[in-house]
Amino acid sequence: MESLDAIDRRILLELQRDGRLTNQELADRVGLSPSPCLRRVRLLQESGVIERYAAVLSQDALGLPITAFARLTLISHGSAVVDEVEERLRTIPEVVEAYLLAGDDDYLVKIVIQSFAAYEDLLRRELRSIPALASIKTTFAFAVTKPQSPLPIPPR
Repeated sequence: MESLDAIDRRILLELQRDGRLTNQELADRVGLSPSPCLRRVRLLQESGVIERYAAVLSQDALGLPITAFARLTLISHGSAVVDEVEERLRTIPEVVEAYLLAGDDDYLVKIVIQSFAAYEDLLRRELRSIPALASIKTTFAFAVTKPQSPLPIPPR
C-alpha cells in the first residue's frame, strides 16, 4: 500500500482494538458510509497491511499461567543449521513467538506453559534435543505490565 491517509489509520486502529466490528459499526466509528468503508478494508487486506484476524485468548483461563522467554545461541550459523532450528521452533506448540536477533543471542523465544515442571519437560524433550543449540538461557515473567497493544500507525 502506497500511503495511509487519516481514515485508513483510524480503520486500522479500530480493527486492532476490536476485529469483530461489523462494517456498519466500523464505518460509524471512522465517519464513512458502509460501502466506502468496506472498500477500504478490502484494499488494506489485499495490500497485506491487514494480515489476518484473530481472537486474543486468556493464558490464565486456559491454564497456561507461565510465560518464559528463552534466549537461544547457536553453535554455528550455516544456512542449514538456521533452517533446522527455525523449523523445529515452528513445530513446538508452546513456542508462541520466536525472533531472530542481532547481538549475543541468536533467538528470543516466548513460551507459554502450564507449570515449571512442564517447562522443564519441554526443555529436556524439545529444546535441548535441537543439536545446533550451544546454550539456552531462560527468564520467567512474573506479570504482564503492558499487554499486547495496537501497533502504532505511522503518519504519512
